[in-house]
Amino acid sequence: MDMIRRTVLKGAGATGMLAGLLAAGVLKPTMAYANDWNKTAFEAKDLDEATKSLGAASAGDNKDLMMKAPEIAENGAVVPVDVTSNIPNTTSISILVKMNPFPLSAHFEFANGALADASVRLKVSQTSIIRAVAKADGKFYSTQKEVKVTVGGCGG
Repeated sequence: MDMIRRTVLKGAGATGMLAGLLAAGVLKPTMAYANDWNKTAFEAKDLDEATKSLGAASAGDNKDLMMKAPEIAENGAVVPVDVTSNIPNTTSISILVKMNPFPLSAHFEFANGALADASVRLKVSQTSIIRAVAKADGKFYSTQKEVKVTVGGCGG
């Protein structure tokens, strides 16, 4: 019985302390918001416009940038896409879907020395080209694959 009482008292104490710190303004949850994000790239309505907003308009192909996506997606609402970059010093990976209303679907930043690997489940509105763009040492590299969608994921 004492263990339950101790657990309840610890939880109540921690909650009270957290509420007090929030009320005093010491903890600011708004500080956790991402301030640095490429709004123009995420709001672009065209693949070329989104790629240009990322700064990757002249991205070249590289065999060390690999993307796994299904040839045929039975359900466009959940299309698994895995992107791995074995290019040294990769700092970001972006995933774009050409025929979606907003082509830039995901963007990942990597710290120095981190394994550049991203796995997502995307909504794909219709049969489309999915492009992965990686940034390494200030240069951009890309790879792409066409995915055929049998049932649309964006309202189709």
